[in-house]
Amino acid sequence: MVWIEGGVFAMGADNEHGRRDEYPKHSVRVNGFYMDITEVTNEQFALFVNATGYVTTAEKDVDWNEMKKQLPEGTPKPADSLLKAASLVFIQTTTAVNLQDYSQWWTWKVGANWRHPKGPGSDIVGKEKYPVVHISWDDAMAYCKWAGKRLPTEAEWEYAARGGLTNTIYPWGLEHVDSSRSKCNYWQGSFPFQNEVKDGYIGSSPVGTFPANNYGLFDMAGNVWEWTADLYHHDYYSTFTNKTADNPKGPLTSYDPDEPLITKRVIRGGSFLCNESYCSGYRVAARMKTSADSAMEHLGFRCVADK
Repeated sequence: MVWIEGGVFAMGADNEHGRRDEYPKHSVRVNGFYMDITEVTNEQFALFVNATGYVTTAEKDVDWNEMKKQLPEGTPKPADSLLKAASLVFIQTTTAVNLQDYSQWWTWKVGANWRHPKGPGSDIVGKEKYPVVHISWDDAMAYCKWAGKRLPTEAEWEYAARGGLTNTIYPWGLEHVDSSRSKCNYWQGSFPFQNEVKDGYIGSSPVGTFPANNYGLFDMAGNVWEWTADLYHHDYYSTFTNKTADNPKGPLTSYDPDEPLITKRVIRGGSFLCNESYCSGYRVAARMKTSADSAMEHLGFRCVADK
């Protein structure tokens, strides 16, 4: 871990790629904290599982009684085969598709989990230093508790990602992600059907492959999305006034107008699937949201700790 001295910063979008929920830009103060230099790796997560016998969300069959709470009343129960232990796996398309239709490149694959990132027949042998994926928020919280750490707040995460720089778009500064040398692991080309692989990786990359930011933190842009502690609310930023927010811990309730019945948490940092035309999630202000029980091939985490 590395110590990050506390301070005040302007939180929120810095360019035209900012989404509505990234505004307004507002002043935030955070206390100092330690942060993992890299995303938690397969090797580190395996130590936790071996020590505790923990079973991840993706390794458990879906509880229909819990799932239906997130769905409109009267939604019919799916076939039992669709409720088997599974997770979302990325499938590259062969042609251009509607970028609003996520089902074009995500498939619900039985047997996909952190040990088998692409499903049955895949494994993590030789990928000990890669970020662990198919991790739900609940899984990340369990690891943090075992390790004596915690998940970062959304404000802590962005403050750390900025690396002490002011009004910059990326962890490295203002230089466009496509300019000069590779700065992070992301999708080059036309998402989701043509990947030029200029950064050398089709999927995730070993942690620390690309340069660290000014705080010595690796992969604060790209590679895999990272869980934060905060609930997601679509207009949370609008609740801030001209007064500097002191160590904000996120909204008290979650609300996403796109899926109003689902409680969601904020994820940060983008992934190897992010592209300028699609999500530009590698921006320091970029924020996405997903339910706490979600597990996907491009979703992991890192921890923080208090002094």
